[in-house]
Amino acid sequence: MSLIRAEDLGKRYGAQTILAEIDLQIARGERIALIGDNGSGKSTLLKLIAGLEEPSSGRIVRAREVRIGYLPQEPLLDSARPLFAEMLEVFAPLQEQEAELRRLEEALACAPDSSELLLRYDSLREGFERAGGYRYESEIRQVLAGLELAPAHWERPLAQLSGGERARAALAKLILERPDLLLLDEPSNHLDFAAVEWLEEYLSKWEGSYLLVSHDRLLLDRLAEKTWELAGGKLYKYRGNYSKYLELRRAQEEQQLELHERQQAQVAKMEEFIRRVHAGQKHRQAKDRERKLARLEPVELPPRRRKLRFSFELGRASGQEVLRFEGLVVGYPGRALFRCPDLVLRRGSRVALIGPNGSGKTTLLRTILGELPPLAGTVELGFGVQPGYFAQVQEFPAEKTVLEAILDGRSQTVGEARAFLGRFLFSGEEVFKRLDELSGGELSRLALARLAHTRGNLLLLDEPTNHLDISSQEVLQEALEEFEGTVLFVSHDRYLVDRLATQVWEVRAGELRVYEGDYDYYRRKRAEEAAGAEPQQPARRKERPVRVKAEAGRDDHEAALLERAAALEGELARLEQALVEASYAQDLQRINELHSSYKQKREELESTLKEWELLARS
Repeated sequence: MSLIRAEDLGKRYGAQTILAEIDLQIARGERIALIGDNGSGKSTLLKLIAGLEEPSSGRIVRAREVRIGYLPQEPLLDSARPLFAEMLEVFAPLQEQEAELRRLEEALACAPDSSELLLRYDSLREGFERAGGYRYESEIRQVLAGLELAPAHWERPLAQLSGGERARAALAKLILERPDLLLLDEPSNHLDFAAVEWLEEYLSKWEGSYLLVSHDRLLLDRLAEKTWELAGGKLYKYRGNYSKYLELRRAQEEQQLELHERQQAQVAKMEEFIRRVHAGQKHRQAKDRERKLARLEPVELPPRRRKLRFSFELGRASGQEVLRFEGLVVGYPGRALFRCPDLVLRRGSRVALIGPNGSGKTTLLRTILGELPPLAGTVELGFGVQPGYFAQVQEFPAEKTVLEAILDGRSQTVGEARAFLGRFLFSGEEVFKRLDELSGGELSRLALARLAHTRGNLLLLDEPTNHLDISSQEVLQEALEEFEGTVLFVSHDRYLVDRLATQVWEVRAGELRVYEGDYDYYRRKRAEEAAGAEPQQPARRKERPVRVKAEAGRDDHEAALLERAAALEGELARLEQALVEASYAQDLQRINELHSSYKQKREELESTLKEWELLARS
């Protein structure tokens, strides 16, 4: 059964056509990736399906009572309610049932032989249990923790959280609502590696349907069963995940190009025949050819795709030793972020630097560049090392044009600069756009152009695929794979890390941990480390800044609090199971006892986690 069906769908803004003649349907349980270049209309299509915008032509038919959940690209919950209370709003009907159960329990305590009360209680309890009444708070905790929203934030008003935290809260609420169809527009924005992997695991078990827009190619590979591409306002549909789509699209375009060329050759022959014999004795044959030519349905060329074309060229080679850390502590005065082991980075290495948001990855890059001094120890660049830096936040003089930005400080003609910019998709009048008029994707392409101009032999890249569409990410990846120098890059793009990294450096628990292998090696080692961890350990611990001079007693107290929290979580899980069993047995006294214990343990857990958070921050 289709949840959504669109027929001959079109959308225009003024004279500009964004979408044209689109037919689609989404059935129950379907998992679809929606891809396309920036500006191709992906977000517009999601808004049309969600009912937030009206089509200019065609129609959308939604199944009766279908529940659609939409996550925009920059979702920001803004409320005076605390985070946990906002999540509880999803379960308002269950909370009402729970309150009614408590009232019935009090009434039964006064009239235990009332068959009417017992019948009402039993019926309500069964419905409450089927709807997850004994599990919903546990589910909230699981989702918030999975999306890196720590217990310390749960009682804070949403309006006081950062933009990234509120965006993750919006995603958490949408997941908890469990709509029939999820429309997700870049859901991995604002998520670090651990949170993206949690989201991937969660969506892999999702029982509903989803239409997923993402630049995370690994996410698309692992979740999508169909891939839809928007190009030139039209929708092209492929069976399979992202990698299968690439294979099918390539074969389809080759076949379409061959058919087009064959048809053009046939048309040319027919036209030549018509010209040659039109006035001769074969006039009727020429007329027949003209009719056939008029009826001929043209084979269109494959959609034209604008594509980056560039490489990173070396100015000169560096020495074998590119970078050396000795006793290095990274951070700001009064706030150490992490320690680094003594290490040497050698020429030709490609290092992925990963870790939670805010853990200090950008700070390390700025320390290597000399923009920030180390808190302790030293960073030394090797002989002949020439760094090139791609910053996560691009800062350009707003009043300059694209052309002026690329000409600054470089000896080249305007013609050479324009030809160079053309390789980064700036052509025609686009080179005269002011920098404050550029989109995020355009600023990223300009930053890549400036980086390519440096001809550096050590590339320091901070989230280089942010704002780039998938086709541009692929070109960047190829350029980095072919680069003969050394690369140290921060990225949440797991596909890029998987394809590029020869080493992984992870910032975790106040330390930089070095894994001398690719991303697969890193994942295996992390799994081995997790398997060797103590039982009942919390699924995810909040990373805390390293203290250069830690007090042993305080560290012991932190460990004791974490151990206590793990034990309490185990007790809560056992109490939840016991509540289910007592409900089946209709043991009212036991239910009351267990509910009281559950509430007490939950409050104790929250208190313990808050104490640990305060201690970890001090």
